[in-house]
Amino acid sequence: MNTARITFYTRPGCHLCDDARVVVERVCADLGESFEEVDITTDDDLADRFGEDVPVTFVDGKQHDFWRVDENRLRAALG
Repeated sequence: MNTARITFYTRPGCHLCDDARVVVERVCADLGESFEEVDITTDDDLADRFGEDVPVTFVDGKQHDFWRVDENRLRAALG
């Protein structure tokens, strides 16, 4: 079983989330990694925690980025 190393917190209608998803998908495909996408609007605690800061990415359980995902930085974190 392959456990996702990246957790990607988003919400519907978020253009920054759409942009970041492209980067996360590309990096994961290149490196053979997986990610879990979580819609914060389905959980009040997550909505309160992240609010307007989405997208938020976690790598190996630690917060990595918010608002934008830098491809090179994400690759380095997974390497």
